[in-house]
Amino acid sequence: MVRPTATNRPRRRAAPLLAGLAATALLTAGCSSQAISTGWLPSTADATDETGRVISLWNGSWIAALAVGVLVWGLIVWVVVAYRRKPDDVGLPAQLRYNVPLEILYTVVPLMMVGVLFYFTARDQSAIEQLSDDPDVQINVVGKQWAWDFNYLTDDVYETSTQVDLDEQGTPETAIPTLYLPVDQTVQFELTSRDVIHSFWVTGFLYKKDMIPGRTNYMEVTPTQTGVYEGKCAELCGQYHSEMLFRVAVVSQDEYDDQMQALRDAGQTGRLGEDLNKTGSDGTRDGGEQ
Repeated sequence: MVRPTATNRPRRRAAPLLAGLAATALLTAGCSSQAISTGWLPSTADATDETGRVISLWNGSWIAALAVGVLVWGLIVWVVVAYRRKPDDVGLPAQLRYNVPLEILYTVVPLMMVGVLFYFTARDQSAIEQLSDDPDVQINVVGKQWAWDFNYLTDDVYETSTQVDLDEQGTPETAIPTLYLPVDQTVQFELTSRDVIHSFWVTGFLYKKDMIPGRTNYMEVTPTQTGVYEGKCAELCGQYHSEMLFRVAVVSQDEYDDQMQALRDAGQTGRLGEDLNKTGSDGTRDGGEQ
């Protein structure tokens, strides 16, 4: 029987380490520079006038969190190594009740960190939630179980839809409704619901807002890049919540005008009103709300 020599042992220990380093290198190589720059968010900085701000806040937050994590992990490893029990140690180590400077440090520093995060979050939220007095386009988006109505208020036309049916593989069998927006135009959304709480979420815009029965919420965005973006309801709203899908097509002004004219030609003028909202037998909303 051949026993492992002293030179073989380090090699065996190094093999798992080298394998781990190789795997890390492969994973890192697979990350594109764009994915890293956007913090792996499903958008780009030029999708709208505010996605760059959201990405910057997100990247700053996780980089700061990672730096704090590395510092804490390093201190833990250092303490474990520096203050480990030695073979010749006897009895218990010296017991300390408290260390006032250290306790002040780990109380003040986290408060400062939270304060900095709060400042940047409040600053960006205030800018994102700012509404224009005279937006270029106003659209009323109505959520309903489990579809969408789009009232193009500025153009006095509407689009409606029914629930999207998915097959066993999750592929849509019915048409997913499309909301059209003109590029480089400020769009103000008026968000309402016909029944329960929904949430209007365009993933590529990095922005969503709840739609609450009996209440109107607003959000505003200026899309700056043409393309088709996926949208969905982000609030659990019943059995077919996962099938409450839509798309947003950001197009040129001419294409947008053509789509509005197509809706007029189809006779879809005016606005789908609150008379279509879900009500109980007594004429009140479900839950007794007037």
